[in-house]
Amino acid sequence: MESEPIDPTQRLLIERDCERLVIDCCHFVDHGQASRIADLFSEDGVWTAPGLFTTSGREALRKGMAAREAKSFRTARHLCSNFRLEILDANHAEGVVYVTIYRHDGREGEETGKGPSPLEEPPLMVGEYRDRFVRTAEGWRIARREVGAAFVRSRSDGKQ
Repeated sequence: MESEPIDPTQRLLIERDCERLVIDCCHFVDHGQASRIADLFSEDGVWTAPGLFTTSGREALRKGMAAREAKSFRTARHLCSNFRLEILDANHAEGVVYVTIYRHDGREGEETGKGPSPLEEPPLMVGEYRDRFVRTAEGWRIARREVGAAFVRSRSDGKQ
């Protein structure tokens, strides 16, 4: 059974809603509001970086992101580009976006944002966010985010 075709206007609205979720995720973490990211996910949403972590469910995401939010000594910027979305049907879509992450940790207890952070190191990571989106009663949400790294900054001690 084939699903109903999606008209061009509806397609644009879906693309914009999903792109906005990606943009908001980055904005919230970069501007001290990381715990708000949980509301961009479905109730059973999953965020995973294979081999590093998997977090499932809004409350676990909120708790994890609150820990990130508490790191007021960290300055980060997530630069996203090349957003590509495949609309599967009126309620499901899959997307990928390239992400370049710059991060600088000041001293603990030191507030960031009081001026520019030094840019002495290459980006922390260049990779992709691979997302599955679902339409919920609340609107479009991220059902699953998988982080994939193409390039990772080497630590000064030679370890990753």
